[in-house]
Amino acid sequence: MEAALVGRLEAAVSRLEAINARALPSAVPHDLVDYASAAQDPAILAFDDLVADAVGRVSATAGKIGAEVAEVTSVLEKAFLVGKDLLIRTKQTQKPTAESVAVFMGPLNETVLEANTLAEGTRSNHANHLKAAAGSLAALAWIGYTGKGCGMPLPIAHVEESWQMAEFYSNKVLVEYKNKDPDHVEWAKALKELYVPTLRDYVKRFYPLGPVWQPPGSAANKAPSAPCPPSASLVSSSATSSQPKAGMAAVFAEIGSGKPVTEGLRKVTKDMKSKNRTDRTGIVSTEGKQSRSVSAPSSTKGSPPAKFELQMGRGWVVEHQVGNKGLTIEDCDTKQSVYVFGCKDSVLQVRGKVNNITIDKCSKMGVLFKGVVAAFEVVNCNSVEVQCEGLVPTISIDNTSGCQLYLSNESLETSITTAKSSEINALVPDVKSEGDWTEHSLPQQFIHAFNDGQFTTTAVCHSGA
Repeated sequence: MEAALVGRLEAAVSRLEAINARALPSAVPHDLVDYASAAQDPAILAFDDLVADAVGRVSATAGKIGAEVAEVTSVLEKAFLVGKDLLIRTKQTQKPTAESVAVFMGPLNETVLEANTLAEGTRSNHANHLKAAAGSLAALAWIGYTGKGCGMPLPIAHVEESWQMAEFYSNKVLVEYKNKDPDHVEWAKALKELYVPTLRDYVKRFYPLGPVWQPPGSAANKAPSAPCPPSASLVSSSATSSQPKAGMAAVFAEIGSGKPVTEGLRKVTKDMKSKNRTDRTGIVSTEGKQSRSVSAPSSTKGSPPAKFELQMGRGWVVEHQVGNKGLTIEDCDTKQSVYVFGCKDSVLQVRGKVNNITIDKCSKMGVLFKGVVAAFEVVNCNSVEVQCEGLVPTISIDNTSGCQLYLSNESLETSITTAKSSEINALVPDVKSEGDWTEHSLPQQFIHAFNDGQFTTTAVCHSGA
């Protein structure tokens, strides 16, 4: 078995080298000597090792699964090779302006959009695989980091935050195939290890403050232009955008324009909070503000208008969002609450700790959050998935049918209260196998017996519990 695994890894590495060899002629700048010299930089050589090792493991496992999983993993390979070419070019290029960074990142955006196309609207049995792989590629956008105000956090934080959204889908793969097919579990684990810790640690070692650009005034400096992608098949008419966006906002817009994971991603900045506004109306509007991706109305015809706003600086309101997988609240604090109402087939990510979160009358809703001071509540919902990464004192589930709770090690001390609810499952990290989840079904049936002048209540044990 070990010999077969080694053979698959060697085959995957050979395929990566073949792709790289085909990519190089069209990607090499006119000055071959400078490019070759930059390619021997220790940071670039370490990136080669990352591709051969970590990406190679994902590719080898995908080969065992085949079908769409192998296809989307192939696109992932291309994205990392394009990323390598861009890293080499940063050493020969002045730091891009807000207008030119999107052009510089164009080849990477094209490859990400190719993965998004595979994941978008699919009804495949491997839909979660496709969304996890496509969503994870947003982590490579750190290569376009140009400093504060560019529209993204520091590279290390960006890699971690980008993976958190992709992990929402990779966890589904782990749970679905844990007792069915070890190849799928191995693929999901390899995908996570590629980003956390491998890519994160690579960025921490070589690029904690972003890429190293050519200093101003260097003779080798040239205005950033779109480098040729490693394959003609990656070129499409969407390489440049006619929308009036600039900087990393344009990069995120292009990356998110075709994928469910980041579709409709909206960010409310500090100056949009009511406490910092001059009109003091108490309602935050995104009109005239630049978002990180194309913001399209998510409510359907005849339905109530969709809302995504901070009211009076105290409470976030997310209402009637439909099919919006990229709702993100970033600039929040422990004095604020989050209220989600009437949303369907959407995903909300809360990237900071807040006071409390309430999910009301939602269906097919996913929520990822860092932690809360008071409580997380699910009321009158159907088919919701919740992933907590930090501390949460209380989780309350009332009148809900179908709720999956993913609890991290930090949130295992939470108290869970349920009432009039069914199909409630709590998933916790498996102590025997790192990266796996152990699923526990919470009781929904009880036996009430009259003994010694009073009723006693015990839960009905589930089979296999």
